[in-house]
Amino acid sequence: MEVHTFGCGLFVLICIAGRLAMPTDRMSDRIVSHLSFCSMVRLQVRNPKPMPTKSQTSQIVSRQRVADHGEVFTAEREVKAMCDLVKQETERIESRFLEPACGQGAFLVEILRRKLAIVSARYRKAQNEWERYATLAVSSLYGIDILADNVALCRDILFEIFQTEYSAHFPKTTKEECCRAVRYILSLNILWGDALTLELPDDSKTPIVFAEWSDTGNGMLKRRDYTMANLLQNAPMDGLNLFSDLGDQAFIPKPVADYPLIHFLKLGADENAKL
Repeated sequence: MEVHTFGCGLFVLICIAGRLAMPTDRMSDRIVSHLSFCSMVRLQVRNPKPMPTKSQTSQIVSRQRVADHGEVFTAEREVKAMCDLVKQETERIESRFLEPACGQGAFLVEILRRKLAIVSARYRKAQNEWERYATLAVSSLYGIDILADNVALCRDILFEIFQTEYSAHFPKTTKEECCRAVRYILSLNILWGDALTLELPDDSKTPIVFAEWSDTGNGMLKRRDYTMANLLQNAPMDGLNLFSDLGDQAFIPKPVADYPLIHFLKLGADENAKL
Protein backbone atom coordinates (compact mmCIF):
# COMPACT_ATOMS: atom_id res chain seq x y z
CA MET A 1 0.00 0.00 0.00
CA GLU A 2 1.30 3.44 -0.87
CA VAL A 3 0.26 6.13 1.58
CA HIS A 4 0.67 9.84 1.02
CA THR A 5 -0.26 12.30 3.73
CA PHE A 6 -1.07 15.95 3.25
CA GLY A 7 -2.18 18.75 5.48
CA CYS A 8 -1.56 21.93 7.39
CA GLY A 9 1.13 23.32 5.13
CA LEU A 10 3.43 20.35 5.81
CA PHE A 11 4.02 17.77 3.11
CA VAL A 12 5.30 14.27 3.82
CA LEU A 13 5.54 11.59 1.16
CA ILE A 14 5.55 8.00 2.33
CA CYS A 15 5.88 5.26 -0.30
CA ILE A 16 5.53 1.72 0.98
CA ALA A 17 5.82 -1.54 -0.91
CA GLY A 18 3.18 -4.20 -0.40
CA ARG A 19 -0.52 -4.21 0.51
CA LEU A 20 -1.14 -2.28 3.68
CA ALA A 21 2.47 -2.60 4.74
CA MET A 22 3.59 0.03 7.21
CA PRO A 23 7.32 0.57 7.87
CA THR A 24 8.70 0.47 11.37
CA ASP A 25 11.28 2.62 13.13
CA ARG A 26 12.30 5.74 11.19
CA MET A 27 9.38 5.92 8.75
CA SER A 28 6.77 5.13 11.40
CA ASP A 29 8.13 7.97 13.52
CA ARG A 30 7.76 10.31 10.56
CA ILE A 31 4.14 9.27 10.08
CA VAL A 32 3.23 9.77 13.74
CA SER A 33 5.08 13.09 13.87
CA HIS A 34 3.23 14.32 10.81
CA LEU A 35 -0.18 13.25 12.09
CA SER A 36 0.53 14.85 15.45
CA PHE A 37 1.64 18.09 13.83
CA CYS A 38 -1.45 18.28 11.64
CA SER A 39 -3.79 17.60 14.56
CA MET A 40 -2.08 20.12 16.81
CA VAL A 41 -2.43 22.81 14.16
CA ARG A 42 -6.15 22.08 14.13
CA LEU A 43 -6.38 21.84 17.94
CA GLN A 44 -5.18 25.26 18.97
CA VAL A 45 -7.48 25.75 21.95
CA ARG A 46 -4.50 26.06 24.26
CA ASN A 47 -2.44 28.18 21.87
CA PRO A 48 -4.75 29.78 19.29
CA LYS A 49 -3.29 31.19 16.12
CA PRO A 50 -3.20 34.94 15.55
CA MET A 51 -6.28 36.26 13.78
CA PRO A 52 -5.90 36.23 9.99
CA THR A 53 -5.57 39.43 8.02
CA LYS A 54 -8.29 40.55 5.64
CA SER A 55 -6.47 39.00 2.69
CA GLN A 56 -6.66 35.59 4.38
CA THR A 57 -10.37 35.54 5.13
CA SER A 58 -11.17 33.37 2.07
CA GLN A 59 -9.25 30.59 3.79
CA ILE A 60 -11.34 30.62 6.97
CA VAL A 61 -14.95 29.88 7.90
CA SER A 62 -15.02 32.27 10.86
CA ARG A 63 -12.62 34.02 13.19
CA GLN A 64 -14.13 32.08 16.07
CA ARG A 65 -13.21 28.77 14.47
CA VAL A 66 -9.67 30.03 13.98
CA ALA A 67 -9.51 30.87 17.68
CA ASP A 68 -11.12 27.61 18.83
CA HIS A 69 -9.57 25.13 16.42
CA GLY A 70 -6.79 26.86 14.50
CA GLU A 71 -8.77 26.25 11.32
CA VAL A 72 -7.15 27.92 8.32
CA PHE A 73 -7.53 26.17 4.98
CA THR A 74 -4.62 25.69 2.59
CA ALA A 75 -4.83 27.95 -0.46
CA GLU A 76 -5.50 26.35 -3.85
CA ARG A 77 -2.14 27.47 -5.23
CA GLU A 78 -0.27 25.66 -2.47
CA VAL A 79 -2.49 22.59 -2.83
CA LYS A 80 -1.69 22.29 -6.53
CA ALA A 81 2.01 22.90 -5.97
CA MET A 82 2.22 20.22 -3.28
CA CYS A 83 0.31 17.71 -5.38
CA ASP A 84 2.66 18.44 -8.28
CA LEU A 85 5.52 17.15 -6.12
CA VAL A 86 4.00 13.69 -6.52
CA LYS A 87 2.22 14.28 -9.82
CA GLN A 88 2.69 10.70 -10.98
CA GLU A 89 1.06 9.31 -7.85
CA THR A 90 -1.89 11.74 -7.96
CA GLU A 91 -2.62 10.42 -11.44
CA ARG A 92 -2.38 6.75 -10.48
CA ILE A 93 -5.94 5.55 -9.92
CA GLU A 94 -5.25 3.12 -7.06
CA SER A 95 -2.66 5.20 -5.16
CA ARG A 96 -4.01 5.90 -1.66
CA PHE A 97 -3.92 9.30 0.04
CA LEU A 98 -4.74 10.33 3.59
CA GLU A 99 -5.39 13.92 4.69
CA PRO A 100 -5.27 13.72 8.51
CA ALA A 101 -6.76 17.18 9.12
CA CYS A 102 -8.80 17.42 5.95
CA GLY A 103 -11.13 20.36 6.64
CA GLN A 104 -13.29 20.61 3.54
CA GLY A 105 -10.90 18.36 1.60
CA ALA A 106 -8.73 20.75 -0.41
CA PHE A 107 -6.06 18.13 -1.17
CA LEU A 108 -8.53 15.29 -1.68
CA VAL A 109 -10.53 17.43 -4.11
CA GLU A 110 -7.47 18.19 -6.22
CA ILE A 111 -6.33 14.57 -6.21
CA LEU A 112 -9.79 13.27 -7.13
CA ARG A 113 -9.98 15.67 -10.06
CA ARG A 114 -6.65 14.41 -11.34
CA LYS A 115 -7.57 10.77 -10.90
CA LEU A 116 -10.94 11.21 -12.63
CA ALA A 117 -9.23 12.96 -15.53
CA ILE A 118 -7.13 9.82 -16.01
CA VAL A 119 -10.19 7.57 -15.70
CA SER A 120 -12.07 9.63 -18.28
CA ALA A 121 -9.14 9.68 -20.68
CA ARG A 122 -8.91 5.90 -20.58
CA TYR A 123 -12.49 4.72 -20.19
CA ARG A 124 -14.92 7.43 -21.33
CA LYS A 125 -16.10 5.21 -24.18
CA ALA A 126 -16.90 2.27 -21.89
CA GLN A 127 -19.36 3.21 -19.15
CA ASN A 128 -18.97 0.05 -17.07
CA GLU A 129 -15.21 0.45 -16.95
CA TRP A 130 -15.47 4.18 -16.21
CA GLU A 131 -17.79 3.44 -13.28
CA ARG A 132 -15.49 0.74 -11.94
CA TYR A 133 -12.31 2.80 -12.03
CA ALA A 134 -13.94 6.06 -10.95
CA THR A 135 -15.31 4.26 -7.90
CA LEU A 136 -11.85 2.83 -7.25
CA ALA A 137 -10.39 6.34 -7.47
CA VAL A 138 -12.83 7.58 -4.83
CA SER A 139 -12.06 4.57 -2.63
CA SER A 140 -8.37 5.52 -2.57
CA LEU A 141 -8.98 8.82 -0.75
CA TYR A 142 -9.12 9.12 3.04
CA GLY A 143 -9.68 12.05 5.34
CA ILE A 144 -10.07 12.82 9.04
CA ASP A 145 -11.35 16.01 10.62
CA ILE A 146 -12.20 16.96 14.18
CA LEU A 147 -15.18 19.08 13.10
CA ALA A 148 -18.26 17.13 12.04
CA ASP A 149 -19.55 19.81 9.67
CA ASN A 150 -16.27 19.72 7.76
CA VAL A 151 -16.57 15.94 7.41
CA ALA A 152 -20.08 16.22 5.97
CA LEU A 153 -19.08 19.01 3.61
CA CYS A 154 -15.96 17.18 2.44
CA ARG A 155 -18.02 14.10 1.59
CA ASP A 156 -20.54 16.24 -0.32
CA ILE A 157 -17.87 18.09 -2.28
CA LEU A 158 -16.09 14.90 -3.31
CA PHE A 159 -19.37 13.31 -4.33
CA GLU A 160 -20.35 16.36 -6.36
CA ILE A 161 -17.04 16.21 -8.26
CA PHE A 162 -17.64 12.54 -9.03
CA GLN A 163 -21.29 13.11 -10.02
CA THR A 164 -20.47 16.06 -12.27
CA GLU A 165 -17.85 14.09 -14.17
CA TYR A 166 -20.12 11.04 -14.35
CA SER A 167 -23.07 12.99 -15.70
CA ALA A 168 -20.89 14.81 -18.22
CA HIS A 169 -19.83 11.55 -19.86
CA PHE A 170 -23.04 9.54 -19.47
CA PRO A 171 -25.89 12.07 -19.08
CA LYS A 172 -28.67 9.64 -20.04
CA THR A 173 -27.36 6.42 -18.54
CA THR A 174 -26.03 7.26 -15.08
CA LYS A 175 -26.81 4.56 -12.53
CA GLU A 176 -28.21 5.26 -9.09
CA GLU A 177 -26.36 2.17 -7.86
CA CYS A 178 -23.01 3.70 -8.80
CA CYS A 179 -23.82 6.99 -7.07
CA ARG A 180 -24.99 5.10 -3.98
CA ALA A 181 -21.76 3.08 -3.93
CA VAL A 182 -19.63 6.22 -4.04
CA ARG A 183 -21.68 7.82 -1.26
CA TYR A 184 -21.22 4.69 0.83
CA ILE A 185 -17.46 4.61 0.32
CA LEU A 186 -17.16 8.29 1.25
CA SER A 187 -19.11 7.63 4.44
CA LEU A 188 -16.40 5.14 5.48
CA ASN A 189 -13.34 6.95 4.13
CA ILE A 190 -13.97 10.54 5.28
CA LEU A 191 -14.27 10.31 9.04
CA TRP A 192 -14.96 12.42 12.10
CA GLY A 193 -11.97 11.90 14.34
CA ASP A 194 -8.89 13.26 16.05
CA ALA A 195 -5.72 12.29 14.21
CA LEU A 196 -3.69 13.03 17.35
CA THR A 197 -5.50 10.61 19.70
CA LEU A 198 -6.51 8.26 16.83
CA GLU A 199 -10.02 8.22 18.36
CA LEU A 200 -13.38 9.90 17.92
CA PRO A 201 -13.30 13.37 19.53
CA ASP A 202 -15.87 12.54 22.20
CA ASP A 203 -15.98 10.63 25.48
CA SER A 204 -16.48 7.23 23.87
CA LYS A 205 -12.77 6.57 23.21
CA THR A 206 -13.85 4.81 20.01
CA PRO A 207 -10.84 4.20 17.74
CA ILE A 208 -10.74 5.56 14.21
CA VAL A 209 -11.37 2.69 11.79
CA PHE A 210 -10.60 2.86 8.09
CA ALA A 211 -11.90 0.57 5.36
CA GLU A 212 -9.37 -0.69 2.84
CA TRP A 213 -10.87 -1.30 -0.62
CA SER A 214 -9.05 -3.66 -2.99
CA ASP A 215 -10.11 -4.27 -6.58
CA THR A 216 -9.92 -7.99 -7.33
CA GLY A 217 -11.14 -7.77 -10.93
CA ASN A 218 -14.45 -7.80 -12.78
CA GLY A 219 -15.84 -5.05 -10.56
CA MET A 220 -15.43 -7.04 -7.35
CA LEU A 221 -14.12 -5.29 -4.23
CA LYS A 222 -12.58 -6.71 -1.09
CA ARG A 223 -13.08 -4.69 2.09
CA ARG A 224 -10.97 -4.98 5.22
CA ASP A 225 -11.22 -2.64 8.21
CA TYR A 226 -8.24 -1.50 10.26
CA THR A 227 -7.92 0.77 13.26
CA MET A 228 -5.70 3.73 12.57
CA ALA A 229 -3.72 2.98 15.72
CA ASN A 230 -2.99 -0.51 14.42
CA LEU A 231 -1.77 0.88 11.10
CA LEU A 232 0.72 3.10 12.90
CA GLN A 233 2.02 0.78 15.59
CA ASN A 234 5.35 -1.04 15.39
CA ALA A 235 4.34 -4.69 15.10
CA PRO A 236 6.85 -7.51 15.60
CA MET A 237 8.07 -9.36 12.55
CA ASP A 238 7.17 -13.05 12.28
CA GLY A 239 8.10 -15.31 9.41
CA LEU A 240 9.07 -13.78 6.09
CA ASN A 241 9.78 -10.07 6.16
CA LEU A 242 8.11 -7.54 3.93
CA PHE A 243 10.27 -4.54 3.15
CA SER A 244 9.37 -1.03 2.14
CA ASP A 245 10.90 0.58 -0.91
CA LEU A 246 13.16 2.57 1.43
CA GLY A 247 14.67 -0.58 2.90
CA ASP A 248 12.77 -0.31 6.20
CA GLN A 249 11.17 -3.39 7.69
CA ALA A 250 7.40 -3.38 7.41
CA PHE A 251 4.47 -5.31 8.83
CA ILE A 252 1.00 -6.26 7.66
CA PRO A 253 -1.48 -5.19 10.36
CA LYS A 254 -4.37 -7.39 11.40
CA PRO A 255 -7.82 -6.25 10.26
CA VAL A 256 -10.58 -5.75 12.82
CA ALA A 257 -13.14 -6.83 10.22
CA ASP A 258 -12.95 -8.79 6.98
CA TYR A 259 -15.83 -8.77 4.49
CA PRO A 260 -16.75 -11.10 1.63
CA LEU A 261 -16.17 -10.00 -1.94
CA ILE A 262 -18.89 -7.72 -3.29
CA HIS A 263 -19.58 -6.09 -6.63
CA PHE A 264 -19.03 -2.36 -6.33
CA LEU A 265 -22.54 -1.57 -7.63
CA LYS A 266 -23.99 -3.41 -4.63
CA LEU A 267 -22.17 -1.32 -2.04
CA GLY A 268 -24.60 0.37 0.34
CA ALA A 269 -27.55 -1.70 -0.89
CA ASP A 270 -27.91 -3.57 2.38
CA GLU A 271 -30.39 -1.70 4.59
CA ASN A 272 -28.43 -2.84 7.60
CA ALA A 273 -25.14 -1.39 6.32
CA LYS A 274 -23.71 1.14 8.72
CA LEU A 275 -23.54 4.58 7.14
